Amino acid sequence: MKQAQNVRKRLLRPAIMIIALLLAAISPGADIPFLSGRVTDNAEIFTDGMRKKLTESLKAHEESTGNQIAVLTIPSLGGESIEEYATSVFGAWKLGRKGKDNGVLVIVVPNDRRMRIEVGYGLEGTLTDLVAGRIIRNLMAPRFKNGDFDGGIEAAVKAIIGTLEGLEVTDISDNSPQLANKSTGFQIDEPDLPLTQRILFGAFIFGIIGLFTVIGVLTPGSGWFLYFFLIPFWAMFPIIVVGTKGALYLLITYVICFPIAKLMIRKTDWYEKANESFRTKGQASIGGFMITSGGSGGSWSSGSSGSSGFSGGGGSSGGGGSSGSW
Repeated sequence: MKQAQNVRKRLLRPAIMIIALLLAAISPGADIPFLSGRVTDNAEIFTDGMRKKLTESLKAHEESTGNQIAVLTIPSLGGESIEEYATSVFGAWKLGRKGKDNGVLVIVVPNDRRMRIEVGYGLEGTLTDLVAGRIIRNLMAPRFKNGDFDGGIEAAVKAIIGTLEGLEVTDISDNSPQLANKSTGFQIDEPDLPLTQRILFGAFIFGIIGLFTVIGVLTPGSGWFLYFFLIPFWAMFPIIVVGTKGALYLLITYVICFPIAKLMIRKTDWYEKANESFRTKGQASIGGFMITSGGSGGSWSSGSSGSSGFSGGGGSSGGGGSSGSW
């Protein structure tokens, strides 16, 4: 389970930071409010009684453990990524003690229907991304959907405090009904990404493996090598965009439809000419690419005289945590 969590972090965090920075550059985003207390309810979604109750609970926890927990609500982020915004607020507010980084920030954005639990480095080993995600999915999201913001934030803060104090929080365990409906045997849950980021990731991932899939279907002989070669890619990369269940459906579709499409296209005149070109010339032009047969499979190159390439960079998250929606 921990290995699967680490794999998911390595896949998501660098890419999330890059896309968040790009989105921030083209979007005005939301202002960082002044830290007026442990509960800053700028969206005014909590009752006065709940604000007072949360403040007292968070104060008592800080006095006994030194951990600083703050709650922030803001009506909308104006298109900004909640992950990037949470990192900015966390840095501006400087939650937690210096050198211990023992702060936690809970953000709720009602108009965007988004929320996040941002965790300082010093508490990541206790309040893990997995636990934060479960708190969001099982305690906050169901209540927020029903308009019960007081109940959702109270349950979340209670679970966060209980986790940090070493108590057993049973209502977010694997056996809870809400989690059982969404989790998988690999413990890789549904993607906690905004719609814009999922679209960008999807265009990148499906653009690449989709291109090679089409080449595999259209290529005589060596196309079957691509069929088997792409199976692990169709099994893993779509998880980032559509979650584990969606990735499983896509993998099944690929495994079944690729051979059917290849068998159907074999009956066309174009495919027979390409196959004949492979046998006589050792190469064939397919969709603007020159496919060359080889000893164990094949190779392909663009028909243009020039060349192009791409490169990418990465970075690390400002802190652990989890995001969600309702």
